[in-house]
Amino acid sequence: MTDESRATPPDDLPQPVVRSRRVGISLIWLVPVIAALVGLSLVVHAWLQAGPTINISFQTAEGLTPGKTPVKYKSVTIGKVEKVRLSSDRDHVIVKVALEKSAESFATADTRFWVVRPRIGLGGVSGVSTLLSGAYIGADIGNSKEEKYRFKGLELPPAITHGSPGRSFVLHAQDLGSLDVGSPIYYRRIQVGQVASYQLDKDGSGVTIRIFVGSPNDRFITDSTRFWNASGVDVSLGANGLKLNTQSLAAVLAGGVAFQNPPGPHDSTPAKEDASFRLFGDETTAMAPPDGPAHYIRMRFKQSLRGLAVGAPVEFLGVNFGKVVSIKMDYDEKSQSFPIIVGAVIYPQRLGQANDKLVALAKAQGDDADLSHIVGRLVAHGLRAQARTGNLLTGQLYIALDFLPNAAKVKYDPNARPLEIPTAPGSFDKLQEQLAEIVDKIHKIPFDSIGKHLDDSLANLDSTLKQVNGQVLPQVSETLKGAQSTLGSANHMLAGDSPLQQNLGTTLQELRRMARSLRVLTDYLGVHPEALIRGRHADPAVREPAAEPTTPATSNGAASKGSKP
Repeated sequence: MTDESRATPPDDLPQPVVRSRRVGISLIWLVPVIAALVGLSLVVHAWLQAGPTINISFQTAEGLTPGKTPVKYKSVTIGKVEKVRLSSDRDHVIVKVALEKSAESFATADTRFWVVRPRIGLGGVSGVSTLLSGAYIGADIGNSKEEKYRFKGLELPPAITHGSPGRSFVLHAQDLGSLDVGSPIYYRRIQVGQVASYQLDKDGSGVTIRIFVGSPNDRFITDSTRFWNASGVDVSLGANGLKLNTQSLAAVLAGGVAFQNPPGPHDSTPAKEDASFRLFGDETTAMAPPDGPAHYIRMRFKQSLRGLAVGAPVEFLGVNFGKVVSIKMDYDEKSQSFPIIVGAVIYPQRLGQANDKLVALAKAQGDDADLSHIVGRLVAHGLRAQARTGNLLTGQLYIALDFLPNAAKVKYDPNARPLEIPTAPGSFDKLQEQLAEIVDKIHKIPFDSIGKHLDDSLANLDSTLKQVNGQVLPQVSETLKGAQSTLGSANHMLAGDSPLQQNLGTTLQELRRMARSLRVLTDYLGVHPEALIRGRHADPAVREPAAEPTTPATSNGAASKGSKP
């Protein structure tokens, strides 16, 4: 068989037919397609339901766990912590929080965030529920519409949340004292609010405190309301004895502010929101009459002011209307002395009607109603400043402005600035001067020469006593012995049975008879004075009893009594 025959196929063989095969889709592929669609729908739904993402900075991340720590508002979860990282300067931590779609309004400028954890302080116990559930981030939203996505978290929970019924007010004080955020606000010893915040003034001259008083008690705050620091214990000793005043134990420990309207007629217009008030240091100062504008005065004292301190009161006729603000020492070259310069701030309006009448009188007379000219007229009438003792136990001094009788005239310049008021020594200083003069006079007594003369006199006296003991006393002893013997002899002579005693008895009897006769004679002459000329008539015979003998003196006396003229 040849090659050609082999290459040519026979005609009776079947020819191949080429057909295209169709691709078929299996039902098994529907499962991943459906799963992909569901996943895509979930992603879209999550994207549509997701809220904004914000960053909050805190000092520490204590209690915060990514993926677990929730963000709550009024105990409702509005977001969750996604990530916690350290800042680039390692000064704080940054917490990334994903808010829900319904909470996108929390990404505004006035929203506040803080970590709620257990806290124990003087203001009370907070965050107890987190002991079991763990810490979470609290939120408080305001009324701002400005979007914000970076926040600085609060280290302490805010005392007042937005939307609380009540009003806020501003207090200005010299210092914060013992007040803190959350310190109570008292009205008639009932807590009606609390301190919301505080900050130092821009010029550093004081502290601005923002307080919140809840409704309806905020209506008691008027334009004339007085606020004072109720922290600690107010102890005062006056004419009525010891007085102790405080608000509550919490105010003593944690501080507090009290307010009240002044007694008597006052402006009762309700205070507006964010009205400003002054915070006084104590209730007495707060309830005092309005201070009015302050005036600075200066006083020059030439005596020691030991016991005078900054803050000591300045009184005018017993009324406190200022305080000492500075005490400095000066040098006077002419007198070679060191005077004390005392600066004080006074409030003339505290004098009430007296100040008003002085101003009105100056205007009526056509004079200048300025304080310096008014003080000038008072100085001409004897107004002087004195440093007086306010407490004998502590030796504390105060400045008293009083009128002194017979006060020496002084030069006064009403145009001098600052205003300088002449001074005079106080009564205690005068007493010290008098005591010093007495001591000086005593010092001038020549005690040395007196002592020498006294020594000489004592020496002479000693020699005299020796002479008396050696010479005079023996002679005196002999004289006393002679006198004793003489007295013994006289005693013997005056004995009852001695002749002298008998003679003395007889003599006394005779004297007695003579006195009786003289008495009878005078009685007779008183009745018969003519007997001095005519003589006495003869007496009738008188029979005498024989049994009763009589002495001649007695018989004469009896005859005289029975005789008739």
